[in-house]
Amino acid sequence: MKRIQFLQAVAAMLCVAGTSASLAQSYPTKPIRLIVPFPAGGATDLFARTLSQKMGEKLGTTLVIDNKPGAGGAIGSDMAAKAAPDGYTLLLATTSTHSIGPWINPKLPYDTVRDFTPIAHVGDAPSIMLVPNSSPAKTVREWIDYAKKNPGKLNYASSGNGTIVQLTAELFKSQAGIFVTHIPYKGTALAIPDLISGKVDVLFDSLPTGMPHVRDGRLRALGVTSLKRSPLAPELPPIADTLPGFESNTWFGLYGPKGLPAEMVTRINTAANQALADPEVRDKLARLGISPTTSTPAQFASMVAEDAAKWKKIITERKITGD
Repeated sequence: MKRIQFLQAVAAMLCVAGTSASLAQSYPTKPIRLIVPFPAGGATDLFARTLSQKMGEKLGTTLVIDNKPGAGGAIGSDMAAKAAPDGYTLLLATTSTHSIGPWINPKLPYDTVRDFTPIAHVGDAPSIMLVPNSSPAKTVREWIDYAKKNPGKLNYASSGNGTIVQLTAELFKSQAGIFVTHIPYKGTALAIPDLISGKVDVLFDSLPTGMPHVRDGRLRALGVTSLKRSPLAPELPPIADTLPGFESNTWFGLYGPKGLPAEMVTRINTAANQALADPEVRDKLARLGISPTTSTPAQFASMVAEDAAKWKKIITERKITGD
C-alpha cells in the first residue's frame, strides 16, 4: 500500500511539473500588467513606457502600464507582491521601493526579499553634484576642504526626508567626514532657485534635471555619483575619484510575485535584455538620464542586497526617517 501511495505521489508531482512546464512554454497568452508604483509622467513611468513596447514585441504580447502611486511606492509594490505568480503581473521597482523603503518604513505590508521574484536589473540613473557658480569650489576635493574649514556653516538641499537625494548627500558626508546641514524641499525643482542664488550650498540632483542648468551656465557640476564616468555627461569625473568607492544610483528592476516559475523568469529576463539592446530604446533612455543595464536574475538579487545593506547602514547611523 505504501509503495502504491508513493508512486501516486510521484505521478502527481510529475503531472504538476509537466503542467507548469507546458504553461511556461505557451506563456504569454494575454496582455501583461506592469505595475509602476509612482505617478504617470515621472521618471519610472517614462522608463516603463519606453521599455514596455519593445519588451512586448519580444514576448509577443502587450505590456499594459498600471500606475499605482502612493506611500513612496509601497501601494503598487504591495499589489504586485500579492498578485498571482502566473507571469501576468510584474513590477518595475526602484532603489526607493526595495533598497531604501524597508529601512525608512519597517512596517511595510510585505518583505522586499521574501515576497518577490527578482527578474532583471534594467537601468541605472546616477546623480550629479551641483553647486552655485558663487561657490569657491571647482572640484569635489575643493568642496570637501571648503566644508571642513566651515563646519556647520554649509547646507545641502534634498527632495525630502528619506529620499535618495538626502541619502546620497548623507553618504557623501559620511565618506568625506564633514558636517553639512540638511534643508528638505518638496522636490529638487523647488530647491534649484535657492541653489542658483547661493542660499543652498550643494544639491545631488538627477542628470536630466540638473545638467540643463549647468549647460546654461546657471550652476556648476563637480562630479557624478556613478563609479565611472557616465556616457550621459562624460565631462564629469566620478566623485569616487576623490572618495574611493562612493556610488549612488537610482536603479530600476523588474520583479514578479514570489513563486514565479523559473521558465517564465527566464523568458521575461531575455525579453528585457533584448529590448534594452535596441538602439531606439537606449536613445530614449539616455534622454531620461538612464543607462540601460542587463543582468541575470541572480545578479539582480545580489546587487539589490548590497545596495540595501549600504542604505540601511546610512539610515541607521544617521537616524534618518521619512518624517
